[in-house]
Amino acid sequence: MNFRDIAEQNENWIIEQRRYFHAHPELSFEEKNTTHEIGKCLEEMGLTPHYYPDYNGLWAIIKGGKSTPGSKTVALRADIDALPVEEHTGLTFCSQNPGVMHACGHDCHIAMLLGGIRMLMAKKEDLKGNVKIIFQAAEESCHGAQYYVGHGFLDDVDAIYGTHIWGELDAPYMNFETGPRMASCDNFRIEVEGVSSHGSTPHQGVDAILTAAYIITEIQAIVSRMNNPLNPLVVTVGKIEGGQRFNILADKVVLEGTTRTHSPEMRKKTEPLLRRIAENTADSMGAKATLTFEYFPAPIINEHEDLVLIARNAAAKMYGTDCLKPFPKMMISEDFAYYMEKVPGVFGLIGSQNKSLGITAKNHNDHYTVDESVLKRGAAMYAQFAYDFLEGSSK
Repeated sequence: MNFRDIAEQNENWIIEQRRYFHAHPELSFEEKNTTHEIGKCLEEMGLTPHYYPDYNGLWAIIKGGKSTPGSKTVALRADIDALPVEEHTGLTFCSQNPGVMHACGHDCHIAMLLGGIRMLMAKKEDLKGNVKIIFQAAEESCHGAQYYVGHGFLDDVDAIYGTHIWGELDAPYMNFETGPRMASCDNFRIEVEGVSSHGSTPHQGVDAILTAAYIITEIQAIVSRMNNPLNPLVVTVGKIEGGQRFNILADKVVLEGTTRTHSPEMRKKTEPLLRRIAENTADSMGAKATLTFEYFPAPIINEHEDLVLIARNAAAKMYGTDCLKPFPKMMISEDFAYYMEKVPGVFGLIGSQNKSLGITAKNHNDHYTVDESVLKRGAAMYAQFAYDFLEGSSK
């Protein structure tokens, strides 16, 4: 089975879906209309959408005509939320919701998965297993996927497939590689407590700002001296709040930041290292530091070579081996990792950049848009991967 021609036949419909959802973006945890409209599309295809009583997003299942009680189930995922960005693309179908934009391409993910489902439904009787579909809310929150895992979506799933449309990869290329692809994302807050005094008599107080500055400097030793230099690691302080007035020694400073790594082992070490450095540095200054550390997505690691091979072969079958391009691993994160911690998974990229068309803005930019000719390929990949996984699992 080759879905290339079916994808061509569905291209206009897929683009139409993308444009609708692009014009009607909704923020994380607010995707009510998006959820409703996706549900309507699924019903029109003959599927039963399943909703959550206290959460946006929805799921459905395609029961293959050749499935048996022992058949496998493969899951396909698309995220559906937008960003708090004022759009400046000038598109005729630009956002109708002021201050909200599909600046990360999730409108494309919705359209591609809907297109893939449409193709799979056309070949439903040939499927040798089941295809479970999740349209996920709140990816941009870093942990939207966690809800669905916790509520049993993956309990009967054998593998999961996901992709992200990507503004740094040229259209119409795709990327599926083994090994680390994206980093973990864990966030921290350090509260530094000092003693206030007049700015002219600093010896009578404990300077929380100076202490915080030393902490910021010292925690960089985690990256430069406590981490294997062959392992990418980021420890970033992105926000500082403190001080009351120019002539008052600050008694409180709050630091907020993020840590990123591809190494599950280093990820476990980072929190205790941060805590030790923050507390000891503050103590040396006569201050107190309290660390709050929150774990979010683990690294995206394509460690199941069999699934990567299915994805690569699916792409090559439809578009030739030249459609696959290498792409460097990144330090951004994706909450698709929550699914991959539960079941085997593969995650890839669909290129959307086309310099000849002036499409060069990157994801999260207020000018971000895509070369829509790639959408049919992304849709075809959803269908082809699912079909080929089930075909191979039945042997």
